[in-house]
Amino acid sequence: MQLPERINAFVKLGDFLRQFSNDVILKADNIAHNDLFFDGFKHQLKLAEEHNGWFTSENMRFAIKGWADLLTTENLNKWLKPYQINNVSPKKVAIIMAGNIPLVGFHDFLSVLITGHEVLVKQSSSDKHLLPFLTKYLEYVEPQFKGKINFTEAKVEDFDAVIATGSNNTARYFEYYFKGKPSIIRNNRNSVAVLTGNESTEDLKNLAEDIFRYYGLGCRNVSKLFVPKDYKFDAFFEAIYHWHPIIDRVKYANNYDYNKAVYLMSEFDMLENGFFMIKEDERYASPIATAFYEYYDDTASLKEKLETEKNKIQCIVSQGFVENEIPFGQTQKPQLWDYADSVDSIEFLLAIS
Repeated sequence: MQLPERINAFVKLGDFLRQFSNDVILKADNIAHNDLFFDGFKHQLKLAEEHNGWFTSENMRFAIKGWADLLTTENLNKWLKPYQINNVSPKKVAIIMAGNIPLVGFHDFLSVLITGHEVLVKQSSSDKHLLPFLTKYLEYVEPQFKGKINFTEAKVEDFDAVIATGSNNTARYFEYYFKGKPSIIRNNRNSVAVLTGNESTEDLKNLAEDIFRYYGLGCRNVSKLFVPKDYKFDAFFEAIYHWHPIIDRVKYANNYDYNKAVYLMSEFDMLENGFFMIKEDERYASPIATAFYEYYDDTASLKEKLETEKNKIQCIVSQGFVENEIPFGQTQKPQLWDYADSVDSIEFLLAIS
């Protein structure tokens, strides 16, 4: 199978997914194998939401729209243009996926297959319904993928390289267990926003998207704010208020109530608005329904701190602060070339061939 054939298969998958990216799901007439797969994928979405309360239909639509927008001929060719992908010697690459947000491991899955390798997928139990079904669709639109994609719930064995994502604790286990194999091992990272006090209301509204999308469960979600001394949070709380319906979600509300009770009983200082809390804290990983904040004295010292601690940070959201910053509201809309932990997975996959 040649690269153009692999690209074409994923473009067709993007066309299929586009049907499920709007508030109203409508069956299109020109999608390959739609009669076989359309109703089945609707059912898988329903199963995924029933299985995992964090996977709301809104958040799954958001994730699906993101992939439908990315899986175009133009995007795929732009992504792959810098690489020499011809004459790859196929290897079997194991992917151990997280399950914090819908289809969170899809970029690794795409990267392995688009470079011509075989993939062995071990999914998280939290996100097990969507990808196997989409794999069947992919095999229908490009039969040469059959036999190159396998899933396992058992111990991962018989592979040549591995891409594994987990917590800091599991990452240490992965590093030990996979030490004899070429590997990309990812652990906990969080995203931060640097505010100056000069942000517009629109900027802060967009920042709310970076905070609340997927309930804050993704590594690209902003969990920490850096603010100047004497920063007033009034404008911030006003700008994020349009997200207040999130408190109607039971799992979110339970976390909000629990964390609020912990803070109050521990007599921690915090600010809250009925659905969200902010607390001064040096840590990066904040609980659900909470963001930590930290004051900075000058931008030079803050840049130095963030550079020193970059292995804890996935994204920096800011406006004219650092190179490679993410604009407000864009953390959950990465491009194909925005690699997790800034590790180029395509280069890695080409190096093992």
